[in-house]
Amino acid sequence: MIELAISVINQIGLIGAALLIAIEVVVPPIPSEAILLLTGFNVGLGSFGFVEAVIATSVGSLIGATLLYLVGYFFTQERLEGIIAKFGKYVGLPTKDFQKTMKWFERFGGPLVLFGRMFPIIRSLVSIPAGLVKMGVAKFYLFSGIGIVIWNTLWITIGYNLGENWAQGEEFAQILDYIIYGLVALVGIYVAFNFVKAVFFKR
Repeated sequence: MIELAISVINQIGLIGAALLIAIEVVVPPIPSEAILLLTGFNVGLGSFGFVEAVIATSVGSLIGATLLYLVGYFFTQERLEGIIAKFGKYVGLPTKDFQKTMKWFERFGGPLVLFGRMFPIIRSLVSIPAGLVKMGVAKFYLFSGIGIVIWNTLWITIGYNLGENWAQGEEFAQILDYIIYGLVALVGIYVAFNFVKAVFFKR
């Protein structure tokens, strides 16, 4: 997939980088860090400017984030509550806890969206609860934009400074990814444990 990213960016430049980032937010076949590192490398080659690279990739990220926000917005919190009311007990998530979580997100959603943009997996998923709680579009774009610009600027800068060794930055990014994947796995184990407990050991 990295070869695909290299080919796309080499052929259509910043439009390709923006397109890849937009796709990565929704369906992450290529880590955004790799795309941004490669973009920074191309900035160093003079293929395009630093500011233009940050803007293009940030626009791509916002497009992907918007699609997931709309998924949450039109799916509606009420519909999800109905599903949780039926199946939540199997995974240790009562409707009351879900409602508390949504109220908590309504209160602190802005900072969560901002900082969530800087972590693998979370940066994609955080748009969905924002849509579910009907976060204002201006607020969503403000906090998303800040987080996205910080994240993209960081990795483009690293790619620029590493030059031809930009792939080394991906090794560090993979460590970060593995940490997040490990945390997600722990959550998955917790959910699976509660499911087995509810189905096979209920009284």
